[in-house]
Amino acid sequence: MDGNARWAKKKKISRKEGYKKGIDKIKELSEICLDNKIKFLTIFALSSENIKRPTVNIIFDIISNHLDSFLEYVIKTNKIRIRIFGNKNQLSEKINKIINKIEITTKENNELFLNVALNYGSIDELIYCFNNLINNKNKRIININEKIIRNNFYLQNVPDPDLLIRTGGFQRLSNFLLFQLSYTELFFTKTLWPDITKREIINIFNKFKLVERKYGL
Repeated sequence: MDGNARWAKKKKISRKEGYKKGIDKIKELSEICLDNKIKFLTIFALSSENIKRPTVNIIFDIISNHLDSFLEYVIKTNKIRIRIFGNKNQLSEKINKIINKIEITTKENNELFLNVALNYGSIDELIYCFNNLINNKNKRIININEKIIRNNFYLQNVPDPDLLIRTGGFQRLSNFLLFQLSYTELFFTKTLWPDITKREIINIFNKFKLVERKYGL
């Protein structure tokens, strides 16, 4: 969801307002997914690299003080289950309490699984996975295979993405789900995240439908 800060600068408003607008856009995208019977939506909210930026406190402030309206929307729809994944050990106790509240409040919903990557990086996820395997005292792992690796990721039982959309103009993956994106169709747009429209998203969906997916075969 790239482009919130640039959008705010373009509009001559604060970064905070830009990020709040970005949260509102998540509501719109969730509605689009529900309307189109899409079961899984994964969004990249904060990377493990971004957490080192001095402006990251703005994002944490929004999570702490301005997420209620989004959670009210989710509760009202009674359809969206939110799961937040990434390195939670580096997050404050306050943020982790908010995460737990969100996940518990929505755990019975099952029409759309909204997975939010927060303080996430693929390299960190692989390190997390291998440490789990090394520290597993109950089961000795002789041969590591794909299934074992997947079972030790932050999120289990989630299908690999069919489609990735990156807004904001940059054409790179930025350490996002590198293992899981092996055969994902990639779409890049110059549109800044707060400006993306339902029409553009549906247009990308329609282009995706025309792709012949061979998975290397």
